[in-house]
Parts: sequence; C-alpha cells; structure tokens
Amino acid sequence: MQSGNVTTPFGRRPMTLALVKGQLETAERNASKSVDKWKVFRDVCEAKDVFGLQDRSLAVLHALLSFYPDTDLSDENGLVVFPSNAQLSIRAHGIAGTTLRRHLAALVDAGLIQRRDSPNGKRYAHRSRGGEIEDAFGFSLAPMLARAVELAGLAQQVAEERLRFKRAKEALTLCRRDVRKLISAAMEEGADGDWAAIEAMYLGLLARLPRFPRRADVDAVLEEMQMLREEIVHLLEIQLKAEKTDGNAVQDGCHIQNSKPDSIHELEPSSQKEQGEKPRPEPKRIAEPLKAFPLALVLKACPEIGDYAPGGRIDHWRELMSAAVVVRSMLGVSPSAYQEACEVMGPENAAVAIACILERAGHINSAGGYLRDLTRKAARGEFGLGPMLMAAIRANSGGEKRSA
Repeated sequence: MQSGNVTTPFGRRPMTLALVKGQLETAERNASKSVDKWKVFRDVCEAKDVFGLQDRSLAVLHALLSFYPDTDLSDENGLVVFPSNAQLSIRAHGIAGTTLRRHLAALVDAGLIQRRDSPNGKRYAHRSRGGEIEDAFGFSLAPMLARAVELAGLAQQVAEERLRFKRAKEALTLCRRDVRKLISAAMEEGADGDWAAIEAMYLGLLARLPRFPRRADVDAVLEEMQMLREEIVHLLEIQLKAEKTDGNAVQDGCHIQNSKPDSIHELEPSSQKEQGEKPRPEPKRIAEPLKAFPLALVLKACPEIGDYAPGGRIDHWRELMSAAVVVRSMLGVSPSAYQEACEVMGPENAAVAIACILERAGHINSAGGYLRDLTRKAARGEFGLGPMLMAAIRANSGGEKRSA
C-alpha cells in the first residue's frame, strides 16, 4: 500500500478518487528507469487529441519541462519543478494568469502532471547546506516518467490512424475523379444508360460528406463510390461488347447470305411449322456472373429481411437465403420465378434481389413480375445488384425520400 505517496491539493481545490488513483499508479512505476523528457513531450503532442489538450496546454507543459534541469527524467534528481506563475507565464509566451491556471488544471486532469502543494500553497524547495534539494513543492513530472511507454504507444496509434485517414482521402479523391470523368465521357459520347440518374447518385454521395469528415465518414462514402465506379465500368463494358458483337454479326450475316443464299428460309420459324419440322431451340446466352457483395453491405442496405430470419438475426449467407424463401412466399413470388432467378443469378444474389424487393415492396405492383424482369436482364448481362443496393442504402440513410 502506497499511502505515503498520496498528497492532497491546497485550498479550495477538491481531492478526487481519480487523483488518488493516478498518484498510486505513478508510485508503482519502476524507479530505476529514465526517459528523455523531450521525447515524452513529443509523444504527448502527437496524442494530444486523446487527452483533449489544446495547444496552450502543451505550451504550459513545455514551460514546466524547461524548468527541469536535466534532459532525462529520473528519480535521482527529483521530479518536482517549482516555478512561480510569473516565471511560467514568461516561458509559456506571456500566457495570462487565469488561462495559465486553467491549462495547468487540464494537465493535472489528463494525468500528465501532479500537484505537490506546500502547507501554504506556495512553490519552493528545501535545500541542504550543500545546496542540494531535499524536498520540493510544486508540480511533479512523475506521471510522464511512469507513463512514458504508454504515451509512446498512443503516439504511434495516432500517427498510424492519421496515415490511414490520409490514404482513405487519397483513394476517395481518385475514385471521385474516375466517376466524374466516366460519367462526363458517357454523356458527351451518347452512351446508353440513365446517366442523369447515375450523376445524381454521385452528387448524393458527395453531399453526405460533412465539412470536416472523420475517417468513418470517408470510408463509408469511399465504399459506395467504388461500387458506383464498378457499375459504371460494367455498363460501359456491356455496351462496348454489344457494339462489337453487332459488328461481327453484320459481317457474319453478309458472309452467310453470299455463301448460302438458298438457306435463308431456315431462319423463318413459320416456314418450319408449315413443313411440320420442330423449331430449333434458341441457344441460351451465357451472361457473366453477377458480382458478389459483402453480406454486411447487403444487410446495411436491406435491414428489413432480418425480421424474417430464424431468430430474427442474419449472420451467414445461408440464413439470408432461408429468410429470402420466407419473403418470397410473403410477396407472392412463385417458386418457379424464384428458382429461375437462382439459376441465372446464383442463390446468394437471388436472395439479395428478394431483400432489395422487400425494401421497395410498397412501390412494386408485382414482386414476381419484377423479379422475372430482373432475371431476364441478368441473363442478358444487363443487370447488376450494385445500383439496387446503393439505392437502398441511400433510402435508409435518408438520402432518398420515399413517396407514400
């Protein structure tokens, strides 16, 4: 028990249990170690937001450290400095007395310094006949020595977080540039698609960024901006492939017509019916598989489907697919329509489509017909889940007003 190391403040300043705890923890440090006081000060500056300290508080702490005679903080030379308020004010760049006291209190509350008040509240030292300090009253720098390792760790965490924030902002800047220029190019060159609506999505994402965003704000917008970019590229890729296919079809058609002019009747189904021949089945077009999205993103966009999961909670894809079967029946979607969607889109993406339809159920007349239409578009490679999920996210975050 370190009862002898607890001191109480002079005058009207109250004693708190937090101050008792801080003094006891400081007393338990390794007394043999020493640290560079300016290294610890730099760590405090790096982590100042963690402690809620202002620049003036750091200036006062710097002034206190300047009164400590050695570069290294250690118990051998004592850890109490005892400058007057007038001396502190000069070294803290002329800070006013009331402001000085306020920032000293902030440093005490942050657990970076401790008061060691004399019986009359004055700051002074008792010296031996040889001039050595035997006892001193003022401000103890012991907490900075005791917390040196902790402060270094906090400083490193803050620096890493700042770097991650910087990288996230850079990534968002690049993604914004890509989306803006791709939309502009599509509009100027007359590409197929509702580019006005896509541009509105882009502007809506930008509007969600506050004036002084945090990393969480940037990460959220970046994720959706990347989805929008991928969908734009996907739309343009589909159109370019279609143009290439149409060009090849024209060339192939000319070649067939020139080489076999009498076989044109084979393309007429009515002629085959009249001749009693079975119509040749139209080959199924194999579309590229739909992009899979993270389950967490799906649940963020479509939270209502969670009410239909076993236990009212979805943690795995199988639970989402089970809930989709329940919702499918509730919405009146036929088993055949849902089975076809599973075959074309994949079971997971079909479940995501049902979840999106559930979110917009009040705006859809026939859920089954709507799902069949999405399935046909997916089979032609003309449909992606990204825009549906983004629209649902915007609606749930208040970015889109739902009509009654």
